[in-house]
This record gives sequence, structure tokens and C-alpha cells, in this order.
Amino acid sequence: MQENNKILVIDDNEDICITIKNYLEIYNYDVKTVHDQKKALEIINEGFGLILLDIMMPDMDGIKFCSIIREKLSYPIIFISAKTLEEDKIEALSVGGDDYITKPFSLKELRARIESHLRREERIRNKEVHILTSGNIVIDVLANEVLCKGYKLNLTRKEYKLIRFLMTNKNRVLSKERIFDNVWGINSESYLETVTESIKNIRKKFKNIDKHKSYISTIYGQGYKWEVKDE
Repeated sequence: MQENNKILVIDDNEDICITIKNYLEIYNYDVKTVHDQKKALEIINEGFGLILLDIMMPDMDGIKFCSIIREKLSYPIIFISAKTLEEDKIEALSVGGDDYITKPFSLKELRARIESHLRREERIRNKEVHILTSGNIVIDVLANEVLCKGYKLNLTRKEYKLIRFLMTNKNRVLSKERIFDNVWGINSESYLETVTESIKNIRKKFKNIDKHKSYISTIYGQGYKWEVKDE
């Protein structure tokens, strides 16, 4: 079994866990289910390819749990939740979630989203170019890390992907829509406003270390552009 095919399902609803496990195993996924965060923390380093995470959990909700484990893990996290409000989805994605699917959901759609994220991960690992540089910013593609003047930045997964997408298209104006589709995915239930919020957070993290340069320019009415400028 390839490591990418290992899925961890974290949900206190045992019936949902069983349903997801039985369905995905038909397609040769290796699925492990847990019903509380304590047990999940004991096994998250077992080489999973992706996590399915419920929000409404006992003791600690999925949002808080994601914010804790995201600093340690680079693989995709898909939230599955009965919460449908826009602010719930934005919060889930802002703490490092890669996708958000609401209950009740189609098992076919869930599998399609899982496969989409795993394919993207495979493409990243197979890239021949592992180090990208621009100004004082360095991206280590294999480690999924961004360094600013040699210091590793504490980024959410989406912030990392956004920086990488902008840098690999440096000096080109990219619309919010194009950034959203490439970073969050066409089928994401997130919103365009998350692009603006993520860029604002990235700029702050850059400035904390590199006060005399800017890297992301706003092109009003058009979008954003990666360009290195002295300030």
C-alpha cells in the first residue's frame, strides 16, 4: 500500500467513520478511524497521506485541533462538518485546512476531492526543481517550507501554496480568481475574500523579518503580482 493511500478519519460519529472507511476501502485506500483528538495525536505521524477532520468534536473542536497539528504536518486536511456558515468555512481554511465539505455529502464527491488533493501532492513531490529563490525568500519544495533571510516562516498550508504560486509566476499579474482556483481548487467551498486575507497575513510575516523589501504588489482592479521591491 502506498503511503499516499493512507487516510485518517477523525470524527466522533462512529457511523460516519464506518461509512467512509467501507466506501474508500473499495478503492484500495488504507483507512484508519478515530473518534477523539487524543487518540488522533498518538497516530498522526504514522505516514498518512490525508486527514478527514470533523469540526464539532468533544473536548476540542476541529478548528483548534487543526491549528495545533498543522505546524507539524504538511499533508492535506479536509474538513467535514455540518456547519454551513461562511464564517465557519473561512475559519477552517484560515487555520490550515485545505478543503471543506458539508454534511450530508456525496461519497463520490468526497473521493473525488481526496484524489484531487493526493494528485496535487504527488506532482509537488515529483518536481525536479526543489529550491526556488526570489530576493531574500527561499522555497524548499521538498520540505514545503519558506525561508525569509534564512528564518523558517510559520505558514498555513494555503499560505505556503499561495507564496509558491505567486513566486513561480513572478512579475505576472494574477487575478484573485486565478489564485483561488490554483491554491484552493475549483471545487472549494471557500470564498474569494480568503485570498485577500491570506495575502495580508503573508505580508505581515515577511515584514516581521525583512522590513526593507516587499514581495507581493496589489494591482488595483486586476489582482496581485510577485515582485521584489525595496522600501
